[in-house]
This record gives sequence, structure tokens and C-alpha cells, in this order.
Amino acid sequence: MTMTTNPEFPPHAVRSESELMSLLRAAGLRPTRQRLVLARLLLGGMDRHVSAEQLHAEAIAQGEQVSLATVYNALHQFRAAGLVRELVIDAARAYFDTNTSNHNHFFIEADGVLLDIPGAGIEVARMPEPPPGMRISHIDVVVRLVPDEGASKA
Repeated sequence: MTMTTNPEFPPHAVRSESELMSLLRAAGLRPTRQRLVLARLLLGGMDRHVSAEQLHAEAIAQGEQVSLATVYNALHQFRAAGLVRELVIDAARAYFDTNTSNHNHFFIEADGVLLDIPGAGIEVARMPEPPPGMRISHIDVVVRLVPDEGASKA
């Protein structure tokens, strides 16, 4: 199931509990207590990039009893429903992005921080022809950043 951005729920709006319940239902997900807790943390405000471990730590810090496995399951359900995008940075790191539009990212390797590349900062000149029966849904470009050694000596 793919979901496009719903104008009733703008991406940068702070959402109430009832709006989050409606958002989950519209995505075909039953708004269980744990899904609502995670939706509030993840989708309740500004767009963000978060790992399952970060979201789990935030839930625990707020006194919520939720397992890391439940967080992973919910994030993958949110991804399948089109509520978040998953960006696999390497074999050990995946981030979930609440901005589901087609956009690209900077990844600051030393800090493990993922940032949106503003606007049309990257252009793809040519697209490969997909195999028969397939279409390209989007392209993920992650530009990895490291400190500029010359800049730190200035």
C-alpha cells in the first residue's frame, strides 16, 4: 500500500492525538496504544530522521514500556503504509524519514547525522531503463560528509 501526502495532515504540522489516530487509520493501521505512542514521537511534529534505537530511547525516556522489537515492527508498518521512508545507510544503520517526498540527503559520518539536501541540490542526468514489468519509484542519493582537514587548521 502506498500513501501520498495527505493535505489534511501537512508534513510540518503538530498533530493532536485524534489527528494521529486518523492518520494511522487512513494508512490502514489500527491505532493501538504502542503505535500511537510511536506515532506521537515520530509524526507528531516537524519532519525528522530517526533510527529505531533513537525512537526506542525516546519512548523509554517518556516512561513508555515498549520493546525495541515493537519499535522496529511499527516503523516497518509505517514504512509499508507510506508514512515514513527508510534509508539504509550501511548494513548496521537504517534511518526512518518522516518527509516522504522524493529528496536526497547528506550523512555526516562521524556523528551519524542525516540531513536533507535542500531543493533540487542533485540532478540525475540519465535514468537506466528498468527491467520489463518494473518502474523506478524513486532514487535515494546519500552524500557522505567527513571533516575538511584543511578547514580545521584555519
